[in-house]
Amino acid sequence: MHTPMYFFLSHLAFSDLSLSSVTVPKMLMNMQTQHQSIPYVGCIFQLYFFMLFGGIDNFLLAVMAYDRYVAICHPLHYTTIMREGLCLLLVAGSWNLSCGHALLHTLLVVRLSFCADNAITHYFCDLAALLKLSCSDTFLNELVIFTEGGMIFFLCFGIILGSYIRIGAIILRVPSTKRLLKAFSTCGSHLSVVFLYYGTVTGVYFFSSSWGSKDIIASVMYTVVTPMLNPFIYSLRN
Repeated sequence: MHTPMYFFLSHLAFSDLSLSSVTVPKMLMNMQTQHQSIPYVGCIFQLYFFMLFGGIDNFLLAVMAYDRYVAICHPLHYTTIMREGLCLLLVAGSWNLSCGHALLHTLLVVRLSFCADNAITHYFCDLAALLKLSCSDTFLNELVIFTEGGMIFFLCFGIILGSYIRIGAIILRVPSTKRLLKAFSTCGSHLSVVFLYYGTVTGVYFFSSSWGSKDIIASVMYTVVTPMLNPFIYSLRN
């Protein structure tokens, strides 16, 4: 169990558990009591921790893609490249970058004013839902979302895509059933999680023009269903 993959998986599991814990208990309490409200401070804290753990998932998936690339493309040098110091650095960097990302967007939301209707059309305090609720100018918030947020998203996705392009090129250079099965065994679990996570997040934040029931269902996918499925996906691999 003391290998880089399981070290990254332990952090991914903690992040998934925390991500669900930020939203699901409050949602269940609202459903039970029929008292669907949250204090302003509680909403801000929920937004921060949701973005923190969501960002961690994003960074860790990119780190794990690099780990899979080294395992398949440089197997003889794997233990030398993915040494303990590098693994710690990658995880610490993921946490620090995610903290900065979450803090930036949370502080930009705090400066906004919320006037008349304070009913959030969502089951938690999501960034997009809060911006639609504000009566202030949200141009700066939207600009930061599409620049800083888009940069982080496409950087991580680019690392994942580049890793698998390299893996595919190595496998197809000398194709064989044994090599394909070996690669699928090594990367299948990670690819499944990537498709689940990025598919729903992209649909909600990049291809949605108006917030509605479809976006809420997609949000349930990446805040509840995906974290719940991740342990099953990786357990089946084992």
